[in-house]
Amino acid sequence: MKIALASDHAGFELKEILIKELEEKGHNVSDYGTYSNESIDYADFAYVAARSVAEHNYNFGIIICGSGVGVSITANKVNGIRAANCCNNEIAALARQHNDANILCLGARFVTVEDAIEMVDTFMNTKFEGGRHQRRIEKIHDLTGC
Repeated sequence: MKIALASDHAGFELKEILIKELEEKGHNVSDYGTYSNESIDYADFAYVAARSVAEHNYNFGIIICGSGVGVSITANKVNGIRAANCCNNEIAALARQHNDANILCLGARFVTVEDAIEMVDTFMNTKFEGGRHQRRIEKIHDLTGC
């Protein structure tokens, strides 16, 4: 799979670990920054990664900040993006099954590395259920015009 990753300074170390994990599993990973733990504005990096996913250059995106909230708000400003801020594996699965989420947002200050790796695997390997959920996704898209 092709995966776009981005983070702010708080998520930098977790992003680096996830990139290594994903590449070891054979995935094609693009790093949209940041490239250090020096303070930056998360929106600058989250938006670019989200756009790349919306343009269908990647199967999924993973965006990380301290809480996951700021990057999820930013990513969801991009038409075609359904970014889910997940804090456990069950929510990561439901984000895919019920919401057809295409970007996983993580809060580096609130998840362990092990939990983050598990959520990434679950997110990437869980299929959208469609059915009644498809109608709801279409309503969301109608609201945003995407």
